[in-house]
Amino acid sequence: MKNKTLYTVTIFSENTVGLLGQVTSVFTRRFLNIETLSVSPSAIEGIHKFTITVLCDKETIEKVVKQIDKCVDVLKSYYNTDDELIHQEIALYKLPTPEFLKIGSVENLIRKYNAQILEINEICVVIQKTGHYTDTQALFQELSENIKVLQFIRSGRIAINTSKIERLSDMLSELKIKESLIKN
Repeated sequence: MKNKTLYTVTIFSENTVGLLGQVTSVFTRRFLNIETLSVSPSAIEGIHKFTITVLCDKETIEKVVKQIDKCVDVLKSYYNTDDELIHQEIALYKLPTPEFLKIGSVENLIRKYNAQILEINEICVVIQKTGHYTDTQALFQELSENIKVLQFIRSGRIAINTSKIERLSDMLSELKIKESLIKN
């Protein structure tokens, strides 16, 4: 059995209809389960950034990224391990207000997990926690043991690499240099 690692795949593309389906089909064809997925505009105007996590071996992730790069609307894709990234996710917890107020150490709980109260009314309290999966899961576990959690949602991973600038910026700079050399 091959060693499996959690890889984060970053894909840069224009915002085109159907690209998400093309990208997810690359994972499906290789029988890979996407753990998390988020899409948002990047720092470069007109370019969107997909952040996908998947558990697999290095050989497979290399093939997946090469296949994704072949998609017409993809500018470039990369893969990284956790030690090459700064990453977070956001979790929201909806709790019944009466039960929440009954626990004596509400302030200690919020401080312990470095969480925030987003909303409090007579019916519910909504708490937000930003952190790694283990952090958001630990708060969920504690709330579940002490209070009934009415709703819980966690975002997909958002991540940036630890290099000075975004890799796509390097690639776009190289393309501009090549274009200017071709014109001259």
